[in-house]
Amino acid sequence: MKTLLKLLIITLTISTFTCNANNPKAKQQIKVALLLDTSNSMDGLINQAKTQLWEIVNELSYAKCGTNQPDLQIALYEYGNDDLEQSDGFIRQVLNFSEDLDEISEKLFALKTNGGSEYCGQVINTSLKNLKWGTNKDDLKIIFIAGNEPFTQGKLSYKEAASLANEKDVTVNTIFCGNYENGISGKWQEGAHLTKGDYMTIDHNEKIVHIKTPYDRIIIEQNNRLNKTYISYGAIGKSKQKLQYEQDSKAEELDEEVVVKRAVSKSSRMYKNASWDLVDAVKDKKVDYAKLNKKSLPKHLQNKSTAELKKYVEAKQKERKEIQQKIQELNNLRKKYVATKTKTSKNKNLENALIGSIKKQAMKKNFSWR
Repeated sequence: MKTLLKLLIITLTISTFTCNANNPKAKQQIKVALLLDTSNSMDGLINQAKTQLWEIVNELSYAKCGTNQPDLQIALYEYGNDDLEQSDGFIRQVLNFSEDLDEISEKLFALKTNGGSEYCGQVINTSLKNLKWGTNKDDLKIIFIAGNEPFTQGKLSYKEAASLANEKDVTVNTIFCGNYENGISGKWQEGAHLTKGDYMTIDHNEKIVHIKTPYDRIIIEQNNRLNKTYISYGAIGKSKQKLQYEQDSKAEELDEEVVVKRAVSKSSRMYKNASWDLVDAVKDKKVDYAKLNKKSLPKHLQNKSTAELKKYVEAKQKERKEIQQKIQELNNLRKKYVATKTKTSKNKNLENALIGSIKKQAMKKNFSWR
């Protein structure tokens, strides 16, 4: 990983890139589809996905192409679970491409494992056909498929799925949960190389080692302050704010460090809630005060005049910005502290596999990291 990052920095230093060369008006996007095996043996994989989602989001929040910052969309599929329909190949779309990080977290926590047949070619093919990948050639479009059975199972060949991926300019990365050589013999390596993707192996049962820092509790306290800057509005406002709190609690159930990393994500540009939060909605010009249904607001705001409400929202905007900046500053200190306590990471976990591949493949689309 360290060598890869050095190569990335050197390459970006000596190269001049043109972003969105094919469509200058279109904003670049990072589209990631996670295809997770939810058969009986994959509890460890699902737990890693839940634990490491926020660090992956945090890394991607730093991606740039020139002065542009791409949006992130994540889709989620499960496959190989006996509870799924056999007629669908034991495959289910859990979530279409979404920027709603709380919803993504909710769906990951809802996944349950149960025995089954894992049809890799079919789930790749299904995700390619059913998801809206778009036609912008400057977008970074990536599939990660993780599992532990032979890649050749099922009636639909992985080679056929790879051909469709190449047509859509989607890179397929394979993550075999087990021995490296077993993954090669099971065709996981070939499945990746057919689309110029990466073949990786992870220990899906590895216990993640977290390093506590002096900044963790302060970040969590700032997160509690951050939550108080949200103002629910509209038909989904209350339910979405409840979901935000629920995902904070879910993170807390896993580990304190997960809470910290989620808080960092909530302080980043990737955490967007204009559909239900009045502060984000005003910032993105998604709401008209004149048309706002004040009855959908919290009770203490329902009787305020438009001028009073604007002043209140402006105050919350300022407060949120200050809190988010504070969390980012604390996180920088936290990362430096962790770096002094650890050597170069050789952990074979989901987080390292995903981040390493995304950064490597992003270079082809002229992305950089600050």
